[in-house]
Amino acid sequence: MDGERLRRYWSKEVEALLLTYKQFETLIPAHGKHGAAHTGEDGRFVEDLLSEYLKKFLPNGIEVLTGFILRPAVKTGGSGKKRKSDTDEHSSQLDIIVYDSQNFPIFQRFGNSVIVPPEGVIGIISVKKHLNDGDIEKECKALYQAAKLCRSLESLGSKTSVRGPFLSLVSMKSKIKKADPDTIEWIFRRMQSVYSVGERPKYDYLVNYIGSLSDFSIHKKKSKLERGELSAKYIAFNHTENELHLGLQYLLSGLLSVYYDETRRNIARPGFTSFPAKDIEMSLGEIICSTER
Repeated sequence: MDGERLRRYWSKEVEALLLTYKQFETLIPAHGKHGAAHTGEDGRFVEDLLSEYLKKFLPNGIEVLTGFILRPAVKTGGSGKKRKSDTDEHSSQLDIIVYDSQNFPIFQRFGNSVIVPPEGVIGIISVKKHLNDGDIEKECKALYQAAKLCRSLESLGSKTSVRGPFLSLVSMKSKIKKADPDTIEWIFRRMQSVYSVGERPKYDYLVNYIGSLSDFSIHKKKSKLERGELSAKYIAFNHTENELHLGLQYLLSGLLSVYYDETRRNIARPGFTSFPAKDIEMSLGEIICSTER
């Protein structure tokens, strides 16, 4: 397989994204430190920047929004009573919600700020300007709780569970300080600590991607069933000058894989992304999951 021109193309797109943020720092500098002068606006600019890049490449009908997921304890479909013993639940505020608004309604909208039901959620993304030590556990827990709101959704006329949303934590740059000696290994150990507490997690509740667009990518591979156990295998890549495309490609590939999943629609997924040979990947290990999807 080739795909080299796609890898070059996506690398140039990420270079442009990172350069746009640096231009913001140039115009609104912080005296005596890195970043922009206004921390709050700095963070919102990063969210808006990533949102705009996703909007460029996702199909019409998918919106990139911010806000909350509300799972009301009401009937679904014609007579679905799966939630009859539940109570109404909602998420914490989510930086980016990738939502199929062509096929699903929205409870409330103010510009790009929304409250949506879980059925139309394609992806949930936490965004950080800089990835810091305390972000891994905090954001993995928040993404886990948001993913649980999308549980037990079924394809119409089928007993098959609908594939859960793509879950991601993305930053412009890594500022992890506690790592010794390897940042990526340290992050994976923090991930394992989150998912080792309490009940065994479902595969769809585990974060799919953690990365710094400038530095590295950590990615969850497809599931496999061994010895009666479902495991989530994670791999990682250090971004070299020629591999800047990886972060944006993983985001787009993950979102499109959910959107075109056979449990959601009977449409073939297009060839849209291209990854390098497997010999540059780093295997991190596995997290054992519940066999219930």
